[in-house]
Amino acid sequence: MRGLTLGDAFGETWFFRPAETLETALVERRLKDGPWLWTDDTAMALSLLRILDRHGRVDQDALAAEFAGAYAADPYRCYGASMHDVLRAIGDGEPWPVVTRRQFDGMGSWGNGAAMRVAPLGAWFAGDLDTVVAEAVRSAEVTHAHPEATAGAVAVAVAAALSVRGVPGGELIEAVAARVPDGEVASRLRRATRFALSADPRHVAGMVGCGSLISAADTVPYAIWCAAANLDDVTEALWATALAGGDVDTTCAIVGGIVAARTGLAGVPEAWLAACEPLPSPLVMNPGQ
Repeated sequence: MRGLTLGDAFGETWFFRPAETLETALVERRLKDGPWLWTDDTAMALSLLRILDRHGRVDQDALAAEFAGAYAADPYRCYGASMHDVLRAIGDGEPWPVVTRRQFDGMGSWGNGAAMRVAPLGAWFAGDLDTVVAEAVRSAEVTHAHPEATAGAVAVAVAAALSVRGVPGGELIEAVAARVPDGEVASRLRRATRFALSADPRHVAGMVGCGSLISAADTVPYAIWCAAANLDDVTEALWATALAGGDVDTTCAIVGGIVAARTGLAGVPEAWLAACEPLPSPLVMNPGQ
């Protein structure tokens, strides 16, 4: 959870900078002064973690209520436009299956929101990959009815579980792809396996996307490649992920969650930890308690 939050807050610092200086700042590794504030990626991951702690599994009705309650308490965490509508409607008492299935003319959202929050779930159930897949699906369905969004959540959760289990970076992407249902996310994961882990992240992003379209397919394969390429170093993983731009807070949140599931925050500079907005304590405390 702390790795996800660090990635989220670090990634958010790269928005709203002049385009002509952004890549130079990334290449030269010029950090923004703190505080680094976390976004909806962390807020929703915290809600999911609370439900796992409370129920030991994804209780979908409880998760929907937790998401809506956290949103109502703090709606200014850079939630996506469609998620404002979803969480307000759920908070107003509409059933979550009805709300999520009517998004985007009945197709449901295929955004990256279900993937950005799910790494702690993968670590939680790491001992049983079948359970990881099933619970990741359940966690996604509460807000994202489109199968590609669900596939993205499955991919990230499996990647985090495999990270915990010590699977080498060179094997990680193929192992994840084997657990993801056929579709665009799976196709781009297979495409990502063709790139050496020493490749320039910007080149990989050009081939598989880096979140600019905010879709699961455009976000998740790149993030998993970046994690696989830097599976033992959170700091290097986040620098590499940010280099390509795109939806940087979300790609970095995904990568931070996957890599820290293996390493913890060992080796992260103290200045980064001091700059990052702290999490609630204890982590699983209900905001209303």
